[in-house]
Amino acid sequence: MRLVTWNIYHGRSPGDGVVDPGRLAAALSSLDADVVALQEVDRGQPRSHWLDITALAAEAMSAPAWRFVPTVIGDPAGRWRPATDTDLDADRDAYGIGLVSRWPVLRWHLLRMSAAPALRAPVLIPGSRQLLWLRDEPRAALAATLQTPDGPVTVASTHLSFMPGINVLQLVRLRRWLRALPGPRVLLADLNLPGAIVARLWGQPPLVRVRNYPLSRPLVQVDHIVGDGELPPVQHAETRQLAVSDHAAVLVDLGRGALGRPSTKAGRLPEP
Repeated sequence: MRLVTWNIYHGRSPGDGVVDPGRLAAALSSLDADVVALQEVDRGQPRSHWLDITALAAEAMSAPAWRFVPTVIGDPAGRWRPATDTDLDADRDAYGIGLVSRWPVLRWHLLRMSAAPALRAPVLIPGSRQLLWLRDEPRAALAATLQTPDGPVTVASTHLSFMPGINVLQLVRLRRWLRALPGPRVLLADLNLPGAIVARLWGQPPLVRVRNYPLSRPLVQVDHIVGDGELPPVQHAETRQLAVSDHAAVLVDLGRGALGRPSTKAGRLPEP
């Protein structure tokens, strides 16, 4: 089972600043992943040519099961409002997280986390020296309980706050929520936290220890894969530097030898 977490920077290539659907699809296909968690995902945003990026990812992966959850409606760097469950089908001005699986989904799960009120933090624009003072955004965690040959496995995608301290509280809450779901469990996420803090809060080390950000000169790991419960052993782990995003994708292969790769034939999506 190959699991990937990737902050896709709304599909933008840092080299030329272009959002190219073909380039993004090729990058996703090259991962040959069974499950991909995506962060900084657009649906119907002008800056990404009105693409539904999660749907594009599912098509590139030949994955029948996928879902997008908006966390804000509007321009993430400008005017926006918090998304709610009534916005799950929004096809314009949506921004959030996605989860794509080649394995059948038995059940979807969703956790929403409110933004920290009245807080702003400086964020460096990749490739420049410009700082933007951004207010905190609401966050969400999207999980899917998957049917695999070894039985059910729950995987989750999230993108935690860039606000120091707020992201710690969110991870503690997320851990409690995820551990109530069917196990074993894997979190695929941009946590905006270093590995030492993640290991301490999670209670065990991440499955992958790498440096993946920024892409041009990886100095830190902010994107993590962490497990909980009796998972197949790690066979391989790495980062992938692709032509899209300012984050390298983080990849792990799990398996006992008996765990196969799923069929890529399309099927009916399960109900939530």
